[in-house]
Amino acid sequence: MRYANPERIGILLVNSGTPQAADAGAVRAFLARFLSDPRVVELPRALWLPLLYGIILPWRPRRIARKYRLIWTASGSPLRDLSERLRAELAGSLAQRMLAPLSVEVGMLYSAPEVRGALARLRDCGAQRILVLPLFPQYCAATTGAVYDQVAAELRRWRALPELRFIADYHEHPGYIDALRASVTEHWLTAGRTAHLLISFHGIPERYVQQGDPYFCRCQTTARLLADELLLRDGEWSVSFQSRFGPADWLKPYTRTVLTGMPARGVREVTLVCPGFAVDCLETLEEIDIENRAAFMRAGGQRYQYVPALNARASHAQCLADLIEQHCQGWTHPGHGRLPSTARGASA
Repeated sequence: MRYANPERIGILLVNSGTPQAADAGAVRAFLARFLSDPRVVELPRALWLPLLYGIILPWRPRRIARKYRLIWTASGSPLRDLSERLRAELAGSLAQRMLAPLSVEVGMLYSAPEVRGALARLRDCGAQRILVLPLFPQYCAATTGAVYDQVAAELRRWRALPELRFIADYHEHPGYIDALRASVTEHWLTAGRTAHLLISFHGIPERYVQQGDPYFCRCQTTARLLADELLLRDGEWSVSFQSRFGPADWLKPYTRTVLTGMPARGVREVTLVCPGFAVDCLETLEEIDIENRAAFMRAGGQRYQYVPALNARASHAQCLADLIEQHCQGWTHPGHGRLPSTARGASA
């Protein structure tokens, strides 16, 4: 273990996680961790865990594994691969502008590379200051809250604690909105513009919002800002919510319902964008781009376009670098010097 460097800043990017393989066993292990988190399913453990282990996990993983096989690549899970590519792009961007030694790591909430391991790597490279950036632009207790929980749980094990900062949300950050605008505009220049833009976010149970979760309002703000940047008029865009799970009422309108109803209203061409996903994953590549595409076309649609997530685009890395630089104020000063470009994750 290296001696701590009071000038070194550790940047921890956190995403949800992914199965390690596209088979039922790996999916079962991932879902067991994911759905056991009280942040994700807010039901009494005595009620929920028997349902999870007795009904859901014996049957659901096989069906979900088939979906993963449709999107699996030579590099494995798209979410893990794209998260690592984003880390590398961001590390390069930060190395060019930040006047302090840096290390950038990715941690996953429910799979490898785990949050606890990523934090340990930052500690072992000497970082005494750590900035945590959940890759969830719109705050939600089920995602960002889980990041807080896992970081706190790991730090409870440490003797020497770092200075710690969190970025809870960036749903209206100008660079983020501009990167979204550029991605949609570039897609339309290549594929042609459609009559309607549907802005789809991951859903959550309605009762979470009724209990004070700001997620719904954050999504609406992001969508309105994006529509304004694209100069869209009312009627040319709308918001929906996807990935419903279980019998409870979730945020509405549901993306599938909106899409299948569009052709009957005369909307036969649609573009989908999912601003809540920093990188593409099962919910975008399979649910949005395969399942919902087929549903729209069966309902009478004629043209369906999906705009990929920001992924490792340079504009995405730049906006996250802006955000990180803003939140590192007071941790950097001109005397630190620049980081050598040869180090992993922008680390020396």
